[in-house]
Amino acid sequence: MSSEEAGAAAKPAPEDDGMTWWYRWLCKTAGVLGGISCATAGVWNCVTINPLNIAAGVWMVLTACVLFLCEVPFCCQFVEFANVIAARADRLKPWQKALFYCGMALFPIILRFNFTTLFGNAIAFATGVLYGLASLGKKGDAVTYARLQHQKQGDEEKMTNGVPE
Repeated sequence: MSSEEAGAAAKPAPEDDGMTWWYRWLCKTAGVLGGISCATAGVWNCVTINPLNIAAGVWMVLTACVLFLCEVPFCCQFVEFANVIAARADRLKPWQKALFYCGMALFPIILRFNFTTLFGNAIAFATGVLYGLASLGKKGDAVTYARLQHQKQGDEEKMTNGVPE
């Protein structure tokens, strides 16, 4: 058994973050599409003489690389540290991923606002939004909500009956 196999066997199971399997795949697919759009728009943005466009384009390509490393590390199998970064990214909570992805997507737009940076980073930003929605948790059922509303009304009645007018 190699050291990599021993390390993989010793890893604890990932904690449940409340995401269903299809939502997790939706987030990963959005991350891949966001990486493709960032890389394409970033390279296109670098074909200019304006230094702010070049800086925004380089940042967009960097964002694409980070999205690929975090969401689909098997695309980067020849990069030695890809699995380490992917394992660390999987341990992040959804709200942390949301802040990270949205922040990385907003920076080039703030740096140089144009059509290419806006639409090139839109899907990467949407990936952050999807992770942000995952951090809110599952929607409650109608029975529990109705029970809470009934209890709240009962508490309000007790408060109004106990207060002299």
